[in-house]
Amino acid sequence: MSKQTDNWSLYIIEASDASYYTGITTDIERRFDEHRQGQKGAKYFNGRNPLGVVYREDGHSRSSASRREAEIKKLSRSEKQSLIAEAGLR
Repeated sequence: MSKQTDNWSLYIIEASDASYYTGITTDIERRFDEHRQGQKGAKYFNGRNPLGVVYREDGHSRSSASRREAEIKKLSRSEKQSLIAEAGLR
C-alpha cells in the first residue's frame, strides 16, 4: 500500500437527515471540511449538514476506490448500517 497510487480513501458521511453520503478522496479531513463549508462540497449537502465520517476504507487506487464507491452506493440502508457497525468507527 505504499505506492503513490494507493492513497485514495472511500468514506461514508452521515447527514443531518440521517442519510448517508458516500465518496472518495485523497484527504478525508479536507473533503469533510469542504462538504461542511459548502463551496466545494457535494450538492447532496444542500439542505443537509454533514455530521461526521462514519466509515472509511484507506489504501485504494483511484480505480479501486471508484469501484468500491459504486458497490456501496448500491447497498440498502440496512446493509450500509451493518457495514458501518462492523467497522466500529462510531
